Amino acid sequence: MWLAYDARVVLYTCPARTHGASVPLFPHPCGVAAQALERSGHTFTVETVGGFKTIPFSRHGKRDEIIALTGQPDVPVLALEDGTTVQGTSAIVEWAAAHSAAA
Repeated sequence: MWLAYDARVVLYTCPARTHGASVPLFPHPCGVAAQALERSGHTFTVETVGGFKTIPFSRHGKRDEIIALTGQPDVPVLALEDGTTVQGTSAIVEWAAAHSAAA
């Protein structure tokens, strides 16, 4: 049996999505990750997962997909075409800088 493979690059974010990258003092991690991907020329889909890290119990039951992918509930997470993931803002920014879509 042949299984279809979805070859999308997906950035999983909190409900803030891709906003807040340029906020002074505390740029939003999901926005910073999205901005790095855009700067490096990547096309990606944004998938929003529920809840916020700083609001107790707001993530309960809303991040099962992230937990299944990575074993932990935090975003941002970048899911690559080959099925691997890049977890966390710093790692996504580094990955984007090292893997320009124009290359």
